[in-house]
Amino acid sequence: MAESVELPGRLAILPFRNKVLLPGAIIRIRCTSPSSVKLVEQELWQREEKGIIGILPVRDAAVEAPSAGSTSSAGGGTNLGERSSKIQEETSDSHKLGGKNQQEVIHWHNRGVAARALHLSRGVEKPSGRVTYIVVLEGLCRFSVQELSTRGTYYTARITPLEMAKSEMDQVEQDPDFVALSRQFKATAMELISVLEQKQKTGGRTKVLLETVPVHKLADIFVASFEINFEEQLCMLDSVDVKVRLSKATELVDRHLQSIRVAEKITQKVEGQLSKSQKEFLLRQQMRAIKEELGDNDDEEDDVAALERKMQDAGMPANIWKHAQRELRRLKKMQPQQPGYNSSRVYLELLADLPWQTASEERELDLKAAKERLDIDHYGLAKVKKRIIEYLAVRKLKPDARGPVLCFVGPPGVGKTSLASSIAAALGRKFIRISLGGVKDEADIRGHRRTYIGSMPGRLIDGLKRVGVCNPVMLLDEIDKTGSDVRGDPASALLEVLDPEQNKTFNDHYLNLPFDLSKVIFVATANRVQPIPPALLDRMEVIELPGYTPEEKLRIAMRHLLPRVLDQHGLSFDFLQIPEAMVKLVIQRYTREAGVRNLERNLAALARAAAVRVAERDHAVPLTKDVQRLDSPLLDGRLADEAEVEMEVIPIGVDNHDISNAFRVASPFIVDETMLEKVLGPPKYDDKETAERVATPGVSVGLVWTAVGGEVQFVEATAMGGKGELHLTGQLGDVIKESAQIALTWVRARATELKLTTSVESNLLEGRDVHIHFPAGAVPKDGPSAGVTLVTSLVSLFSQRRVRADTAMTGEMTLRGLVLPVGGVKDKVLAAHRYGIKRVILPERNFKDLAEVPAAVLSSLEILLAKRMEDVLEQAFEGGCPWRQHSKL
Repeated sequence: MAESVELPGRLAILPFRNKVLLPGAIIRIRCTSPSSVKLVEQELWQREEKGIIGILPVRDAAVEAPSAGSTSSAGGGTNLGERSSKIQEETSDSHKLGGKNQQEVIHWHNRGVAARALHLSRGVEKPSGRVTYIVVLEGLCRFSVQELSTRGTYYTARITPLEMAKSEMDQVEQDPDFVALSRQFKATAMELISVLEQKQKTGGRTKVLLETVPVHKLADIFVASFEINFEEQLCMLDSVDVKVRLSKATELVDRHLQSIRVAEKITQKVEGQLSKSQKEFLLRQQMRAIKEELGDNDDEEDDVAALERKMQDAGMPANIWKHAQRELRRLKKMQPQQPGYNSSRVYLELLADLPWQTASEERELDLKAAKERLDIDHYGLAKVKKRIIEYLAVRKLKPDARGPVLCFVGPPGVGKTSLASSIAAALGRKFIRISLGGVKDEADIRGHRRTYIGSMPGRLIDGLKRVGVCNPVMLLDEIDKTGSDVRGDPASALLEVLDPEQNKTFNDHYLNLPFDLSKVIFVATANRVQPIPPALLDRMEVIELPGYTPEEKLRIAMRHLLPRVLDQHGLSFDFLQIPEAMVKLVIQRYTREAGVRNLERNLAALARAAAVRVAERDHAVPLTKDVQRLDSPLLDGRLADEAEVEMEVIPIGVDNHDISNAFRVASPFIVDETMLEKVLGPPKYDDKETAERVATPGVSVGLVWTAVGGEVQFVEATAMGGKGELHLTGQLGDVIKESAQIALTWVRARATELKLTTSVESNLLEGRDVHIHFPAGAVPKDGPSAGVTLVTSLVSLFSQRRVRADTAMTGEMTLRGLVLPVGGVKDKVLAAHRYGIKRVILPERNFKDLAEVPAAVLSSLEILLAKRMEDVLEQAFEGGCPWRQHSKL
């Protein structure tokens, strides 16, 4: 350790660019520039005693000042063994300060460190003959620069030493703050030495330094061994106060200690992972070698080999097979514990499972058999069956024809899904149903990209994988109930699927390969056409299924629903019989729907009630010593008089009815009206409902269309005192509100002609308000078809005449009184028929739509056509319009 020395008043200055030499540190420099060579030669080499020079830090300037650049040498940044000093090799690259360079500004620091030469060596470069010096310097103490001047080609400075006197140092060592700082620094330094001793197996000399060297000098020695930036080095150099110096040194030592610990932790973690992987690899290799020695290495147990054989048998196209081979080679190079192994394996399994060439063998189409199959599965629907037979006929003549995509539109329960299943059965193809109700993510159609966690193929590709053939009949169910949000629009993704020109190369995002969907027969179902985007609707042929008439429902119930319900409940016609009259009552009094689902539910309720009564029958025979004769209808006809039987043995066969027949009662349960009300409750609907609701003036009967078929809509109007305002209730939309305003305006304009007011000047609404209500209030309503119904209700209110209870109407009206055509005529007429309506008023221009209404329904209704509103009023009231002869209508 450098002892205390007395510094001269002026020292030769060797600049250090962006580097600091601290007291106690040892540094090795190589001087090559003329200025530094001159300084070493005059101040150190030519003197017999050890010379002392000043080392002064210099910041980067526009022109390079005399400086020394360093390269790491013996000792290293963390080696505190050789006197805990930092030994570096420096190369002096000082430039002459003559000419232009003398005008440049050099950024000198105002404090430096005096250093003495521990070793000097001189050399001559060949062939230039330039003299160079290698100097080993030791930092002694700090000084402050008072004046800087030049001596030939190098600098000298008048300095002031910054070392504390011994008496001052003794006084500082008694300071409690200094004592606490000293203990903290030594504890941190000892901890650092212990860590380095474990890492480098050294540190004995450094512990000796902690015990022998003063703590304020130890601070410089330790910090000099760290790799810290220039600003922190200058901060340490400027720490003349020993307490500040100790505090700063403690912070730097602690930071260096933490960095070493973090590095060791990371290294241990990496080495642990590597050792674990190496261990697993070694064990797997040993296991494979053991299996080979035992002869248990069967190829069938090799999953990857089995997957490869499965892929070879999949019949992939050439471009797909090339891609699959590349993925398989990648899988073979991976270990099962690697993150991407499972995802690659699942992807290859999907490629192997997809039916690239596998197809159902279609049997020769027999149109007669197809007709019989459709008639067996479905009653009625003549128009729909005709279109399906046409479709099958085209497929028979041209099997590879690209037929249209059929879209069955109708209320729930009319047989849309079962029709698609019948098409598949007629063609001899497999059938798969894809539900699109509530789908809002485009990835459900196109799949997720494999970069996402939990990615999977779309529903179409997954469905083909499950069905196992490339030419199934695929039902896109509830296609009108797809939504759209920030994740995309599934309806737009379906455009490619349903386009014959595009679906030959359908690209699923997960598969990321083209797949041919042109062999798939797509059939869609929907409840409404309106929500389907026009572009998607353009790719489909819409076939409407409006609903069933009561007569059709009766036939469906007797042929299809009742046998199915009895079979589902373990019954037969021997247990339960429902006459046609009772089924008809169920249709009239308990169901008013376009389909037959509620009808089936009510029949199931009757079957459950019968099942309870059958199961409650106690046919067990008591086993006693004194066997008595059993009075059970079960044994009637089987036993002779006075015969004795201990028990009745019922053999269990393959047929469920064999067991049920053992409980057969003497006579089956026959459903009557009393049982209907007991099981199903009081009737929900009554033929007298319409007559009761239109018993007072101001009520008219309209016909509306809903997503579940046609419905009867009552319109109620009443007047009360007020200011001539119109009030509308019933959760109405904007269109129907405007229709109500048009209706009121038309009635007010015709009030005198209709004998509703006495004079033209009279105001129909003077002193009173009109309130129009559409029951039921919880159901949203909108549309223009209630226009004629609103006018009829208002005329009935103001004239105090009742509308005919057997008459319902529909039609849009204009401000001039014209009756315009509306949609959904077939559904509306069927709804009127279900409700027991006898007369229906329709717009004249809707006459063409009556061709779609079944003849049985038309024969039971009186269809009245209206061209103007006056025609509607003429037919809506009993006895016609009595004021027509007095008006100018």
